[in-house]
Amino acid sequence: MSLSIRNQLPGTVTSVTASEAMSTVKVRLQGGQDITAAITTDAVKDLGFAEGASVKALVKSTEVSLATGPVEGISIRNQLAGIVTDVATGGAMGSVKVSVEGGELTAAITKDAVEALGLTSGSSVVALIKSTEVSLATA
Repeated sequence: MSLSIRNQLPGTVTSVTASEAMSTVKVRLQGGQDITAAITTDAVKDLGFAEGASVKALVKSTEVSLATGPVEGISIRNQLAGIVTDVATGGAMGSVKVSVEGGELTAAITKDAVEALGLTSGSSVVALIKSTEVSLATA
């Protein structure tokens, strides 16, 4: 099966907190960072997620925001530090590739944001990803 989701980060489930409808699944990425996914409890059961399971965190490029440093005072806990490796812009949008420890992410952000943040190859950034935008797949 092929997916259009290029952001696939391998990791291991460290905890599952289940409730009736939704669950949170914490994952330690291969690079050592932690990421949390909020997924349905049915998905946790169907895929057999439990502590120690190997998974891939899947994040669409349009769901990755970028900042030039850690951001405090927001509900986004998934903040992955990285370095910009490539920037391509068109008339309205830009594609920014970011190397994070243990993998690579692509962020699809506006051209205006690329310019306002001064993003170029080598720039330090923090990828911001809401837990509800992280899907998990078996590894």
